[in-house]
Amino acid sequence: MTLPVVLLSIGWGCVAAAPVALWGSRTAARGRVGALRAGGIGRRDAEGGSPHVGVWVLRRLGAIPGAAHVARVLRAALLTRRHRREAAALGAELPVAIDLLGVAVGAGCAPYLALEIATKWASPLVAERLGGVTRSCRLGVSLAEALDVAGRKSPPLRPVTDALCATVRGGAPVGPLLARLGEEARAEVRRAAEAHARTVPVRMLFPLVLCVLPAFGLLTVVPAVIAGLRPG
Repeated sequence: MTLPVVLLSIGWGCVAAAPVALWGSRTAARGRVGALRAGGIGRRDAEGGSPHVGVWVLRRLGAIPGAAHVARVLRAALLTRRHRREAAALGAELPVAIDLLGVAVGAGCAPYLALEIATKWASPLVAERLGGVTRSCRLGVSLAEALDVAGRKSPPLRPVTDALCATVRGGAPVGPLLARLGEEARAEVRRAAEAHARTVPVRMLFPLVLCVLPAFGLLTVVPAVIAGLRPG
């Protein structure tokens, strides 16, 4: 591919992406202004997540007569997509947390102390979920009950919380079970990475169609058509 084709492809891609980028920046700015008017930047949505432009748009859509049902359907789809992304991120960070729990338990720590150690050294997302268990225990909730609640709220954590509940309630050794759960979590992360890698050729079709093919047409087909339309 010659240099003019590359430059023309880059220019065509910038022209095609400019309206999308402009629309995104304007939407984000409007969302921030709406959040300020509604009560501040730190306002959270009903599900406890961070403020989101899409949620703000759906709220405004729900205020339109006759559009409430459409807004509910779109809101459910948006929340489902967010929960899937959070579950995927939690699953990617889970193997390290399981290893931390296994090391702490193997060193003779009780389940509660092992949770405190994992909360201190785990990645932020897992630390937030496990930190909720220790905070509930400090407020008087039993460890088994707090683990059950954490497992219901975060399904990727359910095998770990069930294993810790088993050792809390029955005294079963949890070290071998944590080792097996860590291997399964790492295998799941590898499978997810391989599945994501298989989607790369499909996603590469979009810049190929939007950038390279129009540039190729402008450099080859258009000159031939213009030359054919010239009077002899």
